[in-house]
Amino acid sequence: MDSEILSSAIAQATDRALSVIDLIRATERIRPVDGPAAVLRLYDAWTRHNRDNPLFYAVLFNYSVALMDGGELEQARQCLEQAIALNPEFIPAQINLGRLHERTGAAGAAVLQWSAAVERLAAVSGSAIAHKTTALNQIARVMEDSNQDDVAETMLRQSLDIDRDQREALQHFVALRQRQCEWPVIDPSERVGRDCLVSGMSPLSIAAYADDPMLHLAAAWNYNRLDVGQPGAGFVESHWAARERAAAGPLRIGYLSSDLREHAVGHLTAELFEVHDHDAVELFAYYSGVPASDPLHQRIKGSFDHWIDITALSDADAARRIADDGIQILVDLNGYTRDGRTKLLALRPAPVIVNWLGYPGTTGSPYHHYIIADDWVIPPGSEIYYSEKVVRLPCYQPNDRKRVVAPAQPARRDVGLPDEAMVYCCFNGLHKLNRFTFQRWLTILERVPDSVLWLLGGAAGAERRLRDFAAQRGIDPARLVFGDKLANPFHLARYPLADLFLDTAPYGAHTTASDALWMGVPVLTLSGHSFASRVCGSLVRSAGLPELGCESAEEYVDRAVALGRDRHKLRRYRDRLVEQRDTCRLFDTPLLARRLEELYRQMWRDFEAGLQPSPDLANLDVYLEVGIKADHDEVEALALADYAGWWRERLARRHRFRPIAPDHRMWPAATA
Repeated sequence: MDSEILSSAIAQATDRALSVIDLIRATERIRPVDGPAAVLRLYDAWTRHNRDNPLFYAVLFNYSVALMDGGELEQARQCLEQAIALNPEFIPAQINLGRLHERTGAAGAAVLQWSAAVERLAAVSGSAIAHKTTALNQIARVMEDSNQDDVAETMLRQSLDIDRDQREALQHFVALRQRQCEWPVIDPSERVGRDCLVSGMSPLSIAAYADDPMLHLAAAWNYNRLDVGQPGAGFVESHWAARERAAAGPLRIGYLSSDLREHAVGHLTAELFEVHDHDAVELFAYYSGVPASDPLHQRIKGSFDHWIDITALSDADAARRIADDGIQILVDLNGYTRDGRTKLLALRPAPVIVNWLGYPGTTGSPYHHYIIADDWVIPPGSEIYYSEKVVRLPCYQPNDRKRVVAPAQPARRDVGLPDEAMVYCCFNGLHKLNRFTFQRWLTILERVPDSVLWLLGGAAGAERRLRDFAAQRGIDPARLVFGDKLANPFHLARYPLADLFLDTAPYGAHTTASDALWMGVPVLTLSGHSFASRVCGSLVRSAGLPELGCESAEEYVDRAVALGRDRHKLRRYRDRLVEQRDTCRLFDTPLLARRLEELYRQMWRDFEAGLQPSPDLANLDVYLEVGIKADHDEVEALALADYAGWWRERLARRHRFRPIAPDHRMWPAATA
């Protein structure tokens, strides 16, 4: 039965007695009582009987939004086209029509629609500027999705020139330059300076830009402050509910992730969930990703005691569900990655919140209590770069020993590789590659003349730039071979065609490294100061090849050259990997599960004893201010022998002009 509010509003709309403002107010009151379908009924009644209203075009726009939310795309399109016909200067309708075209697969029509909006925005006004930047950003997003990165970058540069305070546009602009291997990555302009670009970078981009863990912490704190923000309605205090359930059975552990599917995180964790001791921990999955039905997703789903899809739930509703489930420890497997639900975590849906695996670094957040690492990824003494309390596993990264590998291995000629060459490879995404690493690789190719470098393909512009860069160094561009992206079983099957995997720095190989090691391909890595730069070093050590972890650029190059000239030694490494695969720490998933459960038990004991750690966020505004001044396109922090001294010197300069309060990180009381 219709509510009284709905019946009255429809009657007034039919009698032409409901103003536009009253219509908007009525929809806001009807939606929570009668639902979205009732809102559509009211809009339908109003638009059928009020066509001569001077704001009819605006109501059509609102009607189209409600229709799009309900999946009625064709009717929404008709409303938007009619609104534009009535008022061609009404840009929101132009923008939404572009979005609708994109949603229905007509990306070209979407771009044309947004371009038309841009052309109509010659007049200068606050609204015109906002609409123009929105249209430019929409064009950039679709162009990026279509791998037309040059066009996307041009659109974003125009948008930022108009308004440089657009955080999302800044993040995409820098990430695009990284993806295209455009060096220097930070390219200031008259209106968008270096400080603006660096402080606007996403945490993932800054991990690839600089081996500077103090800057990473400050940037993560800033991202959390500005892009996550204060928690909205629905703040949850679940401590007592969780505590009351604690004595009733196993620890209730929640894993929050958008990636429990065909994704790197899914491939790493699939077996872990299966070998957890379900008598010790009761597992809840809170899935927040795209709809999935792939075999890996189904396998992971079947390993949980409880599977809850929260993708369609609001942050408040999802937080309440987690609290109602009595979750004691909630493990964030996303961090600051795509589709992460950090705003949900800000509502504190569980007493203990843990940062692990999905994001390689600190969150700088006030609600993540722990970060899980190991002794190599975060060595003793480096805890100052993390807002969370550091706890450690024998090896940071889990692995799936049930990886599916295609049965047929291709020949080298099938993938464009010379049969007899020394094949160096790196299957990291090209966004992880910087000028310093690529120059090292070219030096290796120079010193091993019969070698080639096999890379994972990327945007056409990136591949062209890398070939041009090689040619400028006198290296035949044909010695760079770019491989297609393949489904994981076929990707794994081609790994053994390579002789040696060369890691990137400062953002190194994680899943790609463990895949290579599983397939018997040695990995040479260079560990720096930061989390993302040290994971691969942990992996090669845990695989039983510690000598392949280097701690200087010179050592990395010399060892790669020596191994390229001694393929007998490389074969011995391959044999060791195969022999040790079933016994090494890297692939001992049951051991990792037991140790992880021990960590969970200790976390809960600490909580019950009132010893839960509190994230330390002191002075991070100062560290951000100082940190963004360094030019990491020119100075490689990884090569700094006294990284802490480098920071203290810069802090001291700042302190002379604006005193810094003492803290326990880089600015101790004795110095201040």
